[in-house]
Amino acid sequence: MIRDWTELTRLTGGGSIVVERVKLADSGIAIEGEFALPPLAQLESDDQVFVMAFISAHGSIKDMERMFGISYPTVKNRLDKLAGKLKMVEFEPAVQTEPEKEDVLGMLERGEITAEEAVRRLS
Repeated sequence: MIRDWTELTRLTGGGSIVVERVKLADSGIAIEGEFALPPLAQLESDDQVFVMAFISAHGSIKDMERMFGISYPTVKNRLDKLAGKLKMVEFEPAVQTEPEKEDVLGMLERGEITAEEAVRRLS
């Protein structure tokens, strides 16, 4: 069983992958069909590692410089290339849901919406 996207990417040599079965581990329910891999899983393994490091560094380019021993422009160029690769991936539109209570209260606190709008959204 392949548990690591890096290993999966290595095995396929960067070729196209179609997932045909998904199993929910806790319930044992399996769903069959054709599923695309998530956009980040479609990146090469070294790009996946870079993205994971960037997230763990909370987006700090200085931390990335130290972590990888590379310069600021190199980090920026790598991020630009990754952004370009991710733009080539088709994203499914997110289902729009009403903002959660905390979101509405935060928007109200920041002055982004009026009190009346907050009440309407929370109703």
